[in-house]
Amino acid sequence: MIADLDAFLASYGDRPWVWGEVDCSLVLADWAIANGHPDSAAQLRGSYATHQGCLAVVAAAGGVVPLVAACAAVLGLDALAVPERGAIGVVGAASNMHRQWGAIFDGRDWQVRLEPRFVALKAHPLGIWRI
Repeated sequence: MIADLDAFLASYGDRPWVWGEVDCSLVLADWAIANGHPDSAAQLRGSYATHQGCLAVVAAAGGVVPLVAACAAVLGLDALAVPERGAIGVVGAASNMHRQWGAIFDGRDWQVRLEPRFVALKAHPLGIWRI
């Protein structure tokens, strides 16, 4: 059973942005936790405290897609070709890892946690996984 996505988005969207704690990447792990999974990003939490620190973590992983794919693999999440409500994904520019964001599909749009709240985007996903 999938957790209440609307409640999660509202609650998480109210939390203050803190790099390495509440940001556009860790929101995916927190959504997975809300759905009964262990924390697949525990090693990332607190490992950076700035935008530049986050970019260094992403670069070391080879990009946002490989970073999220590795966390999804730890959880045994299935990759999807077409998004479904509650799925996690990565959206943005395929050729620029600095313009990619973790996102949650709400059934219509990709919800991306930016400062200071979620933003709904119509975007082609670069990777999708079922929670």
